[in-house]
Amino acid sequence: MATYLALPVYVWQGLAVRRKTPRLPTPPGPVTGDIAGEGKPFRLLVIGDSSAAGVGVDDTRDGLAVQMAEGLHERTGRPVIWRAAGSNSATSALVRDHVVPHLEPRDWTHVAISLGTNDMKNFHSVSRFKREFGTLLYALRARFPQAAIVWAPMIDMRCVPAMPKALAQILDIRGDAISAKGIQLCHERSARVLEPLSNVQPEGFCHDGFHASKAGYRAWGRHLADQIAALDEGVSRPA
Repeated sequence: MATYLALPVYVWQGLAVRRKTPRLPTPPGPVTGDIAGEGKPFRLLVIGDSSAAGVGVDDTRDGLAVQMAEGLHERTGRPVIWRAAGSNSATSALVRDHVVPHLEPRDWTHVAISLGTNDMKNFHSVSRFKREFGTLLYALRARFPQAAIVWAPMIDMRCVPAMPKALAQILDIRGDAISAKGIQLCHERSARVLEPLSNVQPEGFCHDGFHASKAGYRAWGRHLADQIAALDEGVSRPA
């Protein structure tokens, strides 16, 4: 209720942020690759929004997918085959309807989802997110039945430099609600919940103050990779 009462403030500040924030393109670079190693390979698909696409850096090799792949290899020594499938400004419904159907059939061992931020900042209701993210989980499970599907809730929006204080507080309330529903859906639909990055620093953001920087993607990718490797080794982590 409080977030809807504050909607005029949200709209005004949101429009101001949009005017001031440059729209960054998807960086050039490979969207598939592999890292040599020994043992059973990780086959990693990173799917979702602009973070999955690596927006914020100058080359996709500094983006989330490659940083996760390198983190998995560094932790385990195993080979990693990776693929990034991200779209700028993507919501859960867009990925479900326009990305998943066009992915080539592959024997991915892990599918990492980077989604929720655009659903939240576009002020999608929790019930809408439940419908769209929930059916995305079904679609991914049907297309990649053997893969471990993982998702991490959103970071604290009050840590995002581009966000004015009032807007960040509103979005953080929205983010908490979206994240709680996402956690519930993952538990119900055989996906694993990873811990979001908690120690978020200003240098983790690129010049637009919203997307991750090279350092940010490295920290985030390693953080997620450590948890995926632990799950693969049978080590439980808190959800």
